Amino acid sequence: MERVAKSLARLKLSDAISTEDLARAAWPAAVGKRIASHASAKSMVRDSLIVEVEDAIWRKNLFQLRFQILAKLSEILGSGIVQDVEFRVPTPRRPPQPALRVRETPVDDEAERIDDPGMRIVYKQARKKASA
Repeated sequence: MERVAKSLARLKLSDAISTEDLARAAWPAAVGKRIASHASAKSMVRDSLIVEVEDAIWRKNLFQLRFQILAKLSEILGSGIVQDVEFRVPTPRRPPQPALRVRETPVDDEAERIDDPGMRIVYKQARKKASA
């Protein structure tokens, strides 16, 4: 871990890499692969790292581990970069909705309202047979 911290310290001197990028890159190293697969660092707000978690259970468990996580982040990044970690459950997004078919012309024949072409033919034949 010390080598990683020294490498990141050298990178901090570069203006091209922000502290937010450093904190997001250090997140998987601080918490490990298993936790990083359920929680991902999204951004920095002032000196707090915002982490999105899968659900409220992960948020509660990681909140209880936040001081250990902060100590690990300080070990990797150096002290003063990340002062707090905030865990958030993302708002669920609405899935794409299927498009509705729009008829361009009004339908006079009620058989044309039947979507299935086979059933439409059967209905028309039955109607013709019943009227004859």
